Amino acid sequence: MKRGKKYLNAAKAIDRNTLYDAEEAISLVKQSAVAKFDETIEAHIRLNVDGRHADQQVRGAVVLPHGTGKTVRVLVFAKGDKVAEAEAAGADFVGGDELIPKIQNDGWLDFDVVVATPDMMGVVGRLGRVLGPKGLMPNPKAGTVTMDVAKAVKDIKAGKIEYRLDKTNIIHVPIGKASFTEEQLNDNFQTLMGAIIKAKPAAAKGQYLRSVTLASTMGPGVKLNTAKLS
Repeated sequence: MKRGKKYLNAAKAIDRNTLYDAEEAISLVKQSAVAKFDETIEAHIRLNVDGRHADQQVRGAVVLPHGTGKTVRVLVFAKGDKVAEAEAAGADFVGGDELIPKIQNDGWLDFDVVVATPDMMGVVGRLGRVLGPKGLMPNPKAGTVTMDVAKAVKDIKAGKIEYRLDKTNIIHVPIGKASFTEEQLNDNFQTLMGAIIKAKPAAAKGQYLRSVTLASTMGPGVKLNTAKLS
């Protein structure tokens, strides 16, 4: 893959054979974010687990203290009093059965997170084939299946993110924007790592954190010293 001049110049400041402390890694990633837009800073965390086994799954949610820097659009499936609660809390879209054909047939996906009350999961389940592959299905572990829709919406708007393993046992999550201060990014990163370490399955053996890499949208990756994180 051919890399641009800006990427190559940014990469020169990073030693691929060095495992950096979190603060230094964040500083390098910020310096390497030289695109013309406000790049997202992401953490890529490879865990020593096998997500194919239920007792080794790692999934949850955490509220980042400084948010993600992204405006998140929330869709809530609810009925009765919960509709007004969700709207008052700042949900972008609230509805029920009438949204099924819009999503299923019209391909409407103008939302980033879906929240549902438990009594609406029968309705939402019909959208499994659409929402599932996009990681949008509400889940109790992530706090997106709940009767307290107001809290769920407010947390998401405040910077709550969901983390879970992909098929290669890596977690990919945003920790902020390149425009954030190093302190803000570090706060978010430490909060995220604390949650993931706390979520370590009892069945996980050996070194839990195999590798942790930080990178901006268009920049090179910076590897961290996992021994200082666990």
